[in-house]
Amino acid sequence: IQDRNSIIGDNYRWPHVIPYVLEDTLEMNAKGVILKAFEQYRLKTCIDFKPWEGEKNYISVFKGSGCWSSVGNLQMGLQQLSIGANCDRIGTVQHEFLHALGFWHEQSRSDRDDYVTIVWDRIQSGKEHNFNKYNDTRSDFLNVPYDYNSVMHYSKTAFKNGTDPTIITNIPDFIDVIGQRMDFSESDLKKLNRLYNCTSSLSFMDTCSFELENICGMIQSSDDNSDWQRLSQVPAGPNTDHTNMGECRDSGYFMHFDTSAGGEGSTAVLESRFLYPKRGFQCLQFYLYNSGNENDRLNVWVREYTSANPNGTLRFIKEIEGSPETYWQLHHVPLNVTSKFRVVFQGVKGSGLSNGGLSIDDINLSETQCPHHVWHIRNFTHLLNTSPAGKKGIIYSPPFYSSEGYAFQVSLYVNGTTDNPFNLGIYLSLISGANDDHLKWPCPWQQVTMILLDQHPDIRQQMSNQRSVTTDPGKFSESSSNYTWDRPSKVGSEATFPNGTKYMRGPGVGTSAFLTHERLRTRNFIKEDGVYILLTMEGITSTGSTNQPGDPEVPNFCPDNPCENDGVCVVVNRMPVCRCPAGDNWWYMGEKCERKGSTHENTVIAVSSTITVFVVMLIVTITTAVCLKKKYKQEKENKETVTLEE
Repeated sequence: IQDRNSIIGDNYRWPHVIPYVLEDTLEMNAKGVILKAFEQYRLKTCIDFKPWEGEKNYISVFKGSGCWSSVGNLQMGLQQLSIGANCDRIGTVQHEFLHALGFWHEQSRSDRDDYVTIVWDRIQSGKEHNFNKYNDTRSDFLNVPYDYNSVMHYSKTAFKNGTDPTIITNIPDFIDVIGQRMDFSESDLKKLNRLYNCTSSLSFMDTCSFELENICGMIQSSDDNSDWQRLSQVPAGPNTDHTNMGECRDSGYFMHFDTSAGGEGSTAVLESRFLYPKRGFQCLQFYLYNSGNENDRLNVWVREYTSANPNGTLRFIKEIEGSPETYWQLHHVPLNVTSKFRVVFQGVKGSGLSNGGLSIDDINLSETQCPHHVWHIRNFTHLLNTSPAGKKGIIYSPPFYSSEGYAFQVSLYVNGTTDNPFNLGIYLSLISGANDDHLKWPCPWQQVTMILLDQHPDIRQQMSNQRSVTTDPGKFSESSSNYTWDRPSKVGSEATFPNGTKYMRGPGVGTSAFLTHERLRTRNFIKEDGVYILLTMEGITSTGSTNQPGDPEVPNFCPDNPCENDGVCVVVNRMPVCRCPAGDNWWYMGEKCERKGSTHENTVIAVSSTITVFVVMLIVTITTAVCLKKKYKQEKENKETVTLEE
């Protein structure tokens, strides 16, 4: 493998929109995970991805042996990137595409010996090249300090030949930090955005933790009879903001609407600055603390500006429900705005006595899909300290329903399985539900994504941990001849909800190594002694697309490819269409890419057949020499740049 810094040379850079093909060899779950990784690139960088439509260079993602990629754009047309068995984790996909974008591994940068020690005699024979170090004439770490937390860093046990670590961090505290595959680190993003001159990211819109007095450019409306106040605590609660939880002196603010005074129906309106959408769908995320009365309400509106309504038109989106609680609660509100707009928070005082009010903090707005469900687990530190390993330490989520009507449940091994303690284990099960008589069984191709949320106030800096599971209708249970994803009443076992209601729970599918307890205690996974698990269940197609409303159109690939000359067939308006390859001065065209065109195509040259043959032979000779030289050079470079990750 190679180092984590960027390879020097502009010729190794991809365009900001990278063409790709998801090959049929990929597992269905991997296809969905790859598209989710693309969404993280869009959220945090200016790098985008599009289905290949004949561009000269593109990335072909396939299921090879392991997880690997070349480093940089090799300008070779089709460039392979492997997402093999057990590579279908979003952090692994991000890692491999960072290679393709021009980055080696962190522990291969020229100054690595200042930060880690490679123990060569503990490395598997033949794998030593994975620990090569590259000098600063080959790679550029872009003036960013060494990053133990990089998604491009190997773990301490990478390619070990025994039980002892192959990489030892020179600062011992980081020995269990290296090797994370949760998400981009802050330094990963800094390097990538510097290398590709990103000044903003594609799908991020706004974030606000109210730490600055300008409250992120939000404004108080003149059409109400009260105001939101920027406070650091309220006697009736909250005692602290959500951003810092009272841990930072002279900081920690939120916006509060006091409902202890004023009459029923009094309102306070807080509006965001102008926002300009690109994709037509957004997710608004924020935390709410209700210390008022259960009849107090928070309404979310958007004010949309169009040529027909240049002064803006209010459109109601959602009323946030919930009785008063003594903690911050996370909310997600899907939006579908296509014109210039503002987000509007309207607090409304209800009937009854109130000693406090409504508070909001840590707002994030992005052009992404909202999760479908949220599982909030409180008193989590106590659970960590008291739960035994194994089945006695399992806690179960409430039942959830997908948009298609399937009922499911998540089980969390708080202290891991008996064989793998001190880890969070997470598993998905289908459960018996109200719609089972009308659904397809075994459940076909539903992808469930389970995200342990990093509660950092800025969504661009969150390093959440996630896994996805896809229901393969042909998958058999390991312990029986039943289909794993068949109807729970047929293949499940009886279970009981806390209220005493009995139901059937199908087999659990997931991982016993979701997240170590060491990593769990880092970042902001546990905040206010609670964790959030975000859940989405959606149908997945052969392209990996979930085809949700508002998603950018992703063409379906044809079951049979009629295209010639390495053309790719996609379905457009239910008809097969060939996307033909092209080069700098040549291209293929025709319904099946059967004809080749070039910049010389329209030049008529009247020469004898003898001269024509001579010219052709000369061109062939020169081309062969150039190609052999180029091939030798690429083979040499490929030996240096192809990266394989365990």
